[in-house]
Amino acid sequence: MDPYIPHTKPEVEEMLKVVGINSTDELFSSLPQEKRVKSLGLPEGLDEFNVFLKLKKMALKNSDAQHFTYFLGAGMYNHIIPSAVQQIVSRGDFYTAYTPYQAEISQGSLQTMFEFQTMICELTGMGISNASMYDGASATAEAALMSVRFKKKYKILVSDALHPEYIETIKTYASGPQVKIEKFLHDKNGMVSIEDLKSKIDDETAGVIVQYPNFFGVIEDLKAIREVSKDVMLIVVTNPISLGILEAPGNFGADIVTGDGQPLGIPMNFGGPSFGIFAIRDDKRFLRTMPGRIIGETVDVDGKRGFVMTLQAREQHIRREKATSNICSNHALGTLYASVYLSLVGPRGLKEIGELNVAKSHYLLEKLEKTGHFKRKFSGEFFNEFVVETDINVSNFQEKLLKANMIGPVELDMFNELFKDDSQEKFSKGELMFCVTEANSVEEIDHLIAIAEAM
Repeated sequence: MDPYIPHTKPEVEEMLKVVGINSTDELFSSLPQEKRVKSLGLPEGLDEFNVFLKLKKMALKNSDAQHFTYFLGAGMYNHIIPSAVQQIVSRGDFYTAYTPYQAEISQGSLQTMFEFQTMICELTGMGISNASMYDGASATAEAALMSVRFKKKYKILVSDALHPEYIETIKTYASGPQVKIEKFLHDKNGMVSIEDLKSKIDDETAGVIVQYPNFFGVIEDLKAIREVSKDVMLIVVTNPISLGILEAPGNFGADIVTGDGQPLGIPMNFGGPSFGIFAIRDDKRFLRTMPGRIIGETVDVDGKRGFVMTLQAREQHIRREKATSNICSNHALGTLYASVYLSLVGPRGLKEIGELNVAKSHYLLEKLEKTGHFKRKFSGEFFNEFVVETDINVSNFQEKLLKANMIGPVELDMFNELFKDDSQEKFSKGELMFCVTEANSVEEIDHLIAIAEAM
């Protein structure tokens, strides 16, 4: 990266003279005055030492995540991350890796991406994985566009039990090519209404998008969904940690599997960044319509094993109208976290983590129901999140949890703003979604119950 070198006044005057104007304001003379920023509102410049002190004081206002207990999920999860993950990822030869344009000097980066792709295929039961997307929401939106390209149809059916923010992202991506997005409903179990889905699939439908486990934490019946959507592409959004114990989507005939990789060893980081998972079934017809980049294994002229970027059909490399995506990078550092994490925990460890998530979340639900103030909303089986209805004052409950250094459940009515122009049923004030992972101890769960009982 080039160093920042400020221009002196004589240098600025010389440049203005060359272009034939008298001031920098003349550079922007074509812009209307009302559109110009009058002031950035920045303070006077400080020396390096005082800038450091100012930033340090600002940073001290942040709370350390380790001081809190989390019962908050909805797409960002607090999991136990082995210390070795950060230690390995922080190695200089990994940490500075970016886009490996020159394969001959990027073999380490390419190999980690190749190993990542292999692990994702094993986890999802799919045949081909790319080297990542930006996040789970954009990966899912890209999957919708891929199904449109492949099927040459312009209607996508989306489960209303998909994360609301994912739905909004899909709508944004679909607005340009004018893809029609239509929702199908969930039933009283919190699962996809098979009848409603079946009634909405027609000759114009390119793909169906479901979440597994879904936004409410409920585990969908992918077999039943696949049976009624045989002639369209099935896109499954998943939590990768859940696949330690759940049947892989690929085993149910999913065409595309997406998801957010944050649970795989990446800290919450105030909500990001993470990376997006994107895997397809082993079908060469799909391969050419897949976004992102794929790393392949090969041999050099001496017969030695090596790695290369095999497919990267994006606008940065080919004609815009031929590109499958406008994604201009991948999240290689995030996938490195995931690769190290998965290597350390292994299949048996991932299964144990999944089992702990199920056991502890079910323990919390049982305790909450016994207080008499909470009632489970959906009867479908769940992984580590569940929705309850409560008669207590939610604001007071959240405030008491916060005083006890607990980040409480998601208040689902916060998503109602996304449905203001939608026919989807709104969430009520008393609907809460709790999340429990292996990072929550029994003592922490019992502490939350004690606060709930005192309400």
